[in-house]
Amino acid sequence: MKRQLQFGVASIIFLGVVSSLPGSSVSATEGGQTAAAADIPISRTAREEQALQEAKRQKLLEREAAVAAKEAEVKKMSDKIQQELKTLEQTKKQYDDAVKAQAAIQQKMQGEKVTKMVKLFKTIKPDQAARLTDALPQQDAVVLLERLDIKTVAKLVPYLKQPRLIRWIEEHLTIR
Repeated sequence: MKRQLQFGVASIIFLGVVSSLPGSSVSATEGGQTAAAADIPISRTAREEQALQEAKRQKLLEREAAVAAKEAEVKKMSDKIQQELKTLEQTKKQYDDAVKAQAAIQQKMQGEKVTKMVKLFKTIKPDQAARLTDALPQQDAVVLLERLDIKTVAKLVPYLKQPRLIRWIEEHLTIR
């Protein structure tokens, strides 16, 4: 089709040039085509090509619009995720602070309990205090003996079980 178009255009131009020469007897209508007939295939082909280009351009615009919409959607989702991430970080920080505060409260309460126990052990008789100390788990007994003053521990020594007392002495003498 393109070849026919080129041939038709070339023949019209040739005939137009030849007919404009002085002394030429060839007319533009010779060759079985009129100028109007030659314009119809040219304009139809040009229109078809133009329509194809317009369709391609329209598809390209539609794709660009779809890509732009997707980019906007991705940006919106990204912003939403960033906001949720900030919220989660704040929640985690609040949780960590609450856990630290709870641990501090428990440690303080534990310290107060040990202080009360120390006062109790100072006021009761050494043999009773030794029996209670021997009934405690090893770690609790060591903590209690650490908190007692040396005078009170000295009163308890004759009544404490020897292995427990030896462990306390070893732990008390080791460098920390």
